[in-house]
Amino acid sequence: MRLQKTGLIALITFFVVISTPLLLAQTASFSTSLSTNIPRVEYQDIQPLPPQEVDAIVQSNSSVLTLDLDISDRLNKVQSLNNRGLALYQDNQLEEAEQTLGEGIRVWESLPPGLDENDADSLSILETEATTYRLLQKVLIAQNKSDAALEIAERSRARALLELLAARSPKVPNAALTITPPTIEQIQDIAKAHNSTLVEYSIIDEYSTELGQAQESELYIWVIQPTGEITFRKSDLKLLWRKETTTLAEYVGSIRQSLGTLLWGVDSFEGGEVRPFQQLYQVLIEPIADQLPTDPDAHVIFIPQQALLMIPFAPLQDESGKYLLEKHTILTAPAIIALDLTHQARQRIPESVEEWLVVGNPTPMPSEFSPLPQAEREAEAIAALVKTQAITGKVATKPTIVEQMLSSRVIHLATHGILNEKQGLDSGVAFAPTSTDNGWLTAKEILDLKLTAELVVLSACNTGRGRVTGDGFVGLSTSLILSGVSSAIVSLWSIPDSPTAFLMTEFYRLLQQNPDKAQALRQAMLATREKHPALRDWAAFTLIGES
Repeated sequence: MRLQKTGLIALITFFVVISTPLLLAQTASFSTSLSTNIPRVEYQDIQPLPPQEVDAIVQSNSSVLTLDLDISDRLNKVQSLNNRGLALYQDNQLEEAEQTLGEGIRVWESLPPGLDENDADSLSILETEATTYRLLQKVLIAQNKSDAALEIAERSRARALLELLAARSPKVPNAALTITPPTIEQIQDIAKAHNSTLVEYSIIDEYSTELGQAQESELYIWVIQPTGEITFRKSDLKLLWRKETTTLAEYVGSIRQSLGTLLWGVDSFEGGEVRPFQQLYQVLIEPIADQLPTDPDAHVIFIPQQALLMIPFAPLQDESGKYLLEKHTILTAPAIIALDLTHQARQRIPESVEEWLVVGNPTPMPSEFSPLPQAEREAEAIAALVKTQAITGKVATKPTIVEQMLSSRVIHLATHGILNEKQGLDSGVAFAPTSTDNGWLTAKEILDLKLTAELVVLSACNTGRGRVTGDGFVGLSTSLILSGVSSAIVSLWSIPDSPTAFLMTEFYRLLQQNPDKAQALRQAMLATREKHPALRDWAAFTLIGES
């Protein structure tokens, strides 16, 4: 294994929106946090507004948007707008609800990014911000404005990426990089530029009187064809959990936990039960199956959300037991706008950058980690394929590796990964320590790098996972994309060394024959499945960004 966890067990990974309830609290109060000087949000029970309050709010006059208020006043303002938007929605005054919630989003976006991901008050604000975007999506869908709802879904993701970029040091080149949410026309252009089918998911909650809390109820799905045509579908998420009093995150989390601890395999479900990956297929893929390409070599880029990011799409199974990987060439992305960033990054790579950096089994490791001799053999085999020298053992120090990362086109790191589930930007990968450095390269430090790599492969465990932050995600993979990397391959759970080494060596062998990274990864995963049929051994890796 190549993973060490710290902090609490997290259930949500890779670019994710916190499962905040759609329906807002009736009231909220704000006070100032002494530690962060941002308002503390104290919500009461989350539930639909009662009819008498709906009437009172609807009949009241909405105040004019004022962006010269201080932060505390703006947060009170947006809470008022949220409640009014909810009341108007419940009263079926949809156009007015759309206008009110749009005003609320403008207030959110008037706040400077840079909330502390480790501060509970900041996270509470981020959660509420994400809720505003989702409620507006619901209002738009109720008016059959599915394209406008897609723009709002992307606007929410762009805001989350800005929050992550704000964690950069101001001394870093391009630290002031901004991310502009795409219009529908730009979304169509991105699909055309990638010659790919894009699939974006958005989870919508509703209040459950049985559970006394919000519960995932609907899944909005947009499919954008390479031609630019957009199709909207809905899926009933209650199919996943209505037999059990659990949340979608808990349902998917139990699957991942079993995979990660090697207690569950593909054939462990008995007695006619629908296998979990078949259930997920029914909800995620069946509603749009007719919109996906029939050519298995055609690219499909999934843009998931919330608990859906805890699983890869490759092992989803149709009713006949056929895996999605057998039908499609799969990629993922944190947002459609991120695909524009990775495309631009790919175009900026100088032709002179040709170096390969291959690292395996740095030693010594911190005491809680064991050596990785198989990772060293993996690195040496890959280095031989690409005619370079692997960096292993005590030579693989953090300063040495970081210096070479800045001038490398392809970076392969076969080492231990650490997932800090309390402080996501402290997640990292391990190198050999020096007298002045502990050897850890963290997600925050990666954000501060200016990379020109065409591909980074993190052959370590759970490198695709990260800390939840409102409508975003903090982890190694997203940090790599924002640092200038155009493609990243990461793992979503712990994997034994032997299957990992086989898969990676096969991937690079295939990549020499075909420069399409997504197709090479697909074929390598299929080959690994033949040799190591347990799902946990072949299905964990995903390609993010460019192919």
